[in-house]
Amino acid sequence: MKLSKIDLTILNEIQQNARITNLELSDKVGLSPSPCLRRVRQLETAGFIDDYVTRLNQQKLDLKMMVLIQISMDKHTPERFDHFEQHVKEYVEVLECYMITGQTADYLLKVIVPDMEFYQKFLLGHLTCIEGVSAVQSSFIMRKVVDRTSLPLGHLN
Repeated sequence: MKLSKIDLTILNEIQQNARITNLELSDKVGLSPSPCLRRVRQLETAGFIDDYVTRLNQQKLDLKMMVLIQISMDKHTPERFDHFEQHVKEYVEVLECYMITGQTADYLLKVIVPDMEFYQKFLLGHLTCIEGVSAVQSSFIMRKVVDRTSLPLGHLN
């Protein structure tokens, strides 16, 4: 599916506000409601829209500590990586997990916890217990400078 200018506008608008009504969206993109809704459904079916989510306020939920964790594995085998990935998916504290290259680490995790005590329990009771984890390096986020959820679409024009 080739994206039209209207499709790109729809994607930009719903990235900014997933709760926008079809009527509001149709006004913003210059379509009547029925064709607008049809376009959104086509974008969903074609896989351009993965999901609709609600972002919660981490401070209000007492989740004040964000940590970036580099994980190194003892062996670089598909089985070892699969084992690690299956375990790390079970931990709700892990917001993101990336297999990386160009570092001494094999994985980069973004983790959120209430405080240092909870982090210590999570690290020692879960992450370092996964077979194959050979090294862990933690970086504590002091402040968010950029916090976007929307993807850049300008290159598609």
